[in-house]
Formats: sequence, C-alpha cells, structure tokens
Amino acid sequence: MCRNIKPLFNFDPPATDEEIHDAALQFVRKVSGTAKPSKRNEAAFERAVRSIANCARELLDSLETSQPPRDREEVAAKARARTATRFA
Repeated sequence: MCRNIKPLFNFDPPATDEEIHDAALQFVRKVSGTAKPSKRNEAAFERAVRSIANCARELLDSLETSQPPRDREEVAAKARARTATRFA
C-alpha cells in the first residue's frame, strides 16, 4: 500500500472531501504508474479520481464502530515521533 495514503475512518473531526480526494489521487497515481497523465489520458485519470473519491466517501459514511473517535493531533504526534526515531 502506498505510504502516503492515511487511514481516514473514525477521526474527530471527520475526514474532509479534500483528504479523500488526495487519497484517491494517490491511489490512481499508484495504479496507473504515473504522477501526471498525458493530455490524452487526463480526462480518464480525473474521472477515476472522482469515482474513487465518491466510493471512499460512501464507504466512510457507511462504516460503523463502537470505538470513540481518534484525535487527529494525537495520531499525527505519534507518527512524527516514529519518524524522528526512525530517521534519527
């Protein structure tokens, strides 16, 4: 899985449309093998990003959990600490 795609479920505040779009874009880039499509493939690339973002939003909106929402700042701080340890 692409390291830049982060979990988006069960956070407070919930994932934004921009975060979901960014995850969809990373997924399409990974699957297509290109960061920027040619002009000829640009429409198909954007259509795929929109479609995946819509599916991801639908999935996130329909998931249920009994766990309390995670705090974004706390999760980000833990990730920064792991990175600091890893690259120290």
